[in-house]
Amino acid sequence: MNSPLAENFHSAFATHQGVNDLPWLAAHRQSAFVQFQEAGFPTRRHENWKYTDVSRITKTGFVTADATHNVIQADDLDSLKFNAENSHELVFINGQFSAEHSNTGSLPDSVVLGSLRDALVNTPALLESSLNQCLDSNNHVFAALNTAFFNDGAFIYVPENIVIEDPIVVYFVSTSTEAKLTIAPRNLIVLGKNAQANVIESFHGLKDVVSFTNTITEIETADGAILEHYKVQQENIDSFHIGGTHLKQHRNSRVESHSISLGGAIVRNDIVTELADEGAEIILNGLYMGNGRQHVDNHTLVNHSRPNTRSDENYRGVLDGRAQGVFNGKVIVHKDAQKIEAAQSNANLLLSDHAEIDTKPELEIYADDVKCSHGATIGQLDKNMLFYLRSRGLDEETAKSLLTFAFAGEVISRIKFAPVREQLEFTVGGRLPDAELIKANLNAAKKIEAR
Repeated sequence: MNSPLAENFHSAFATHQGVNDLPWLAAHRQSAFVQFQEAGFPTRRHENWKYTDVSRITKTGFVTADATHNVIQADDLDSLKFNAENSHELVFINGQFSAEHSNTGSLPDSVVLGSLRDALVNTPALLESSLNQCLDSNNHVFAALNTAFFNDGAFIYVPENIVIEDPIVVYFVSTSTEAKLTIAPRNLIVLGKNAQANVIESFHGLKDVVSFTNTITEIETADGAILEHYKVQQENIDSFHIGGTHLKQHRNSRVESHSISLGGAIVRNDIVTELADEGAEIILNGLYMGNGRQHVDNHTLVNHSRPNTRSDENYRGVLDGRAQGVFNGKVIVHKDAQKIEAAQSNANLLLSDHAEIDTKPELEIYADDVKCSHGATIGQLDKNMLFYLRSRGLDEETAKSLLTFAFAGEVISRIKFAPVREQLEFTVGGRLPDAELIKANLNAAKKIEAR
């Protein structure tokens, strides 16, 4: 507990946490902080952190954000938004809800969309039955820290048989250049029976901001519910991001999860889902890109707890410079979970001799009537394809850019929500050597589609 960050957390908890909490929440916080005190920050001796060194985070004296940091210029915020008409928007500035910049639009009265902090005041019983129910923080000290320190986040509750047609977009923006802030958003998404929603979490940092985001999203889908969930992480190159998405899915519910990691010095994403009843299905779609000395770590865990459940996972990584990537995808088929289907694929493209990837797909199967597959590939650009494009008159940089964009596009093309897909196409294309050509082609394609 002697790192600068640990000392700051200890001081903050002793001074502020739990002062105005409901008793059940105070108990959760106290238990989580004790866990942090006992475990400390993970090191590379911990199996789940073998390839990721968090000492750059723990040695930085980040301080917890408060309401005085809830400031942003409208133009700065607008420049970060998706071009999504009719969306329901929640905006959090340095982890604090900004009603001024949010626009929830028109929704049925029974739907709850807003600040988790407000919901703890207005609908505490609803949160008591849902908050911390999908999360096993015993296996992740940063999840325990989030429980101990979150003071806001998004709360989305869609009752049974309600379909939210327009997307819900939640923006998290780090803005402070005066102080190095740590923010701990806690998001809770609950869908009732046969409810449907599309939720996009979008993380950004303004120029020259150095921040540490430690975020958790809990998702519970009741029988027959359908959710499309997007997490787009584009914080700046000097920031740190550790995030967890924890899901519990009930009978015949379906979730599509899209995880996109483009920014940050050190990024760690954990997705943990329990397919808790028959017919539950999850699609996991992921793209991570790194350059310079970026480090991007993705861990996924799918628990097939019941028979006749299905998971399909496809993650792709593009690494250049001295970037490092980590992928650990684990599928557990529990005893008597017969007739499940689980497919997992991780493909990686290394654009330099110094880029690295450590990939570890895993299957643990304790049932005998199952259909499972997994695989991982690591490679460079196809020389035959490069030769083919060069023979058609393209220079080498252009050919490499087009092939790299096509590789990443396998993931981006699966994104159904057009504003997110189109922005990512331009963002990813803009990071490649021949960015202008790719952007020109994308603009031409958009004009053709618009006719």
